[in-house]
Amino acid sequence: MNDDAALAARILEVALMLAERKGWDALHLHDIAASMDIGLADIYRHYQQKDDLAEAWFERADLALVRAAAREGWGALSYRERLEQAILAWLEALAPHRRLTAEMLRYKLQPEHLHLQLQGLLDISRTVQWLRESASLPDSGWRREVGEVVLTGIFVSTFGFWLRDSSPGASRTQAWLERQLRFAERLASYRLPGSAAGPAQAGWTRSPMR
Repeated sequence: MNDDAALAARILEVALMLAERKGWDALHLHDIAASMDIGLADIYRHYQQKDDLAEAWFERADLALVRAAAREGWGALSYRERLEQAILAWLEALAPHRRLTAEMLRYKLQPEHLHLQLQGLLDISRTVQWLRESASLPDSGWRREVGEVVLTGIFVSTFGFWLRDSSPGASRTQAWLERQLRFAERLASYRLPGSAAGPAQAGWTRSPMR
């Protein structure tokens, strides 16, 4: 890690530490600068607004799900199992600051932060695309479009469930996610009588070649 990247990472860590104490809404960039004994210009080089820190936090989670695909035995898993493990890796990366993560989302949803909400939609789309890539989903055309809609719904609902989950190791979230993926798998394998393909033949639920 070069000096610039190390400083950016350190700024984010200090921001998370301060926000845990005072809350995300009350955090200011000048608080971070004062705590680190650096200038605002040093922060500006890496984060032009406070929400850029939240973006960097969620990007860490995206990187965690991408790295999950390098795990031993990944290629032997079904598409459903890959998706499950990738989503759980994303959530586990956020777990050290789960309450703060919820505060970041509430900050984005404030009425005056419409631009942050639009960015949030783009972030969801980006994460779903990386989930698809990490699972090596093969679909294209309308099957890909249907699969993305289904996967986005599963991802967003699981994230919301996880934010409120107080069970040890987020076990209730894991059970919820498995149910959602298995339901999608059954839906995708459905066939209309006399038809060659079901109405929701989203190929991401099928097992890859072993």
